[in-house]
Amino acid sequence: MAIYSDLHSREIWLSPFCEDLFASFLRSDQRRWGEVYVHGLVSVQGRKSIRRISNQVVGRPVDQCLQQFINQSPWDWAPVRQRLAQLLVEAIRPKAWVLEEVVFPKNGSKSVGVARQFANSAGRLLNCQLGLAVVMVGEDGGCPVNWRLLLPRSWDEDDGLRSRARVPAHEHSRPHWRHLLQAVDEMVIDWGLPPAPIVVDGRSMPGVELLLAGLAERGLPYLVRVSPGTLPAGGAGLPARPVLEPLRPRLQVVQGQAGTRPPQQGPGHRWYPRSGARAMWLTDLGRNRVSDLAGLVGLRNRAASVLASVAAESGLQHFEGRSFQGWHHHVTLVSVAHAYRLLGGLDGREAEELCLRPHG
Repeated sequence: MAIYSDLHSREIWLSPFCEDLFASFLRSDQRRWGEVYVHGLVSVQGRKSIRRISNQVVGRPVDQCLQQFINQSPWDWAPVRQRLAQLLVEAIRPKAWVLEEVVFPKNGSKSVGVARQFANSAGRLLNCQLGLAVVMVGEDGGCPVNWRLLLPRSWDEDDGLRSRARVPAHEHSRPHWRHLLQAVDEMVIDWGLPPAPIVVDGRSMPGVELLLAGLAERGLPYLVRVSPGTLPAGGAGLPARPVLEPLRPRLQVVQGQAGTRPPQQGPGHRWYPRSGARAMWLTDLGRNRVSDLAGLVGLRNRAASVLASVAAESGLQHFEGRSFQGWHHHVTLVSVAHAYRLLGGLDGREAEELCLRPHG
């Protein structure tokens, strides 16, 4: 895999890349500011504040224009995410869609969705926003392509907070599992993407049984980690037995069957994990080889590394604003910036041709 020799050579195709991703924008100034913001997320070192992007990319103070583009401009983020996902399907051939919680630590209480709340991924209470990302992962890397912002229940009842953050009337508190199913539905039904196995760490997810039911009803392949002893096994269509010996040391998998609901509690239908089991995964990929399932577990770890890189290199947690649409605009453009870095690792001509290829 050829790597560009320097940032300047990669920037040769920044404009066509952004032109492709932002083709749905109605105005030329939106496309221009979108490119400026992505350029800043890629090139500005340290904190990627709007002021620093303004000074280093444009060379003059255009803070107000960038603020307006991110926080007030009415452009729709869904077509940008859809086109980004289409490019990545072709470029990296994703082998899994990994669903991950993302924590955005915050000071104060006015930014959209901020509350003192328990973050499953951090294992503690934090004053933060909580997001969910769907990360496409393949052998050549990965990128988050779809996002959800979790609104705490307190935001359902505070009209003042909702009004100041411009939260749409239809947005309200939903459990993780419902957000995840809606995100996957959008990608499969609205975007028309070929689904890859869904990989989720659901150990601390309330209602993980409902996530499994939803994936099974949709006929989507899955590998979901659960806490040993917390999910009963048995019931229609799901054998109450471990069908795979350890994929890695102290790892067990229980097999389900495609198109069936998850196990229900009942007499004689409880699976007791082997003493000392560290990780338990539920899957309907029973025909896959042990090495394939272990590979999917590895892709979940890779997705976590991808999100760490997105945070460190592309300014994921550097959002400056309080609005609902501003948050979605920012995380979408961060995904675009990371994809630009990722595709920069491909052969230059191949990457540019992906962006210039006609699409519907």
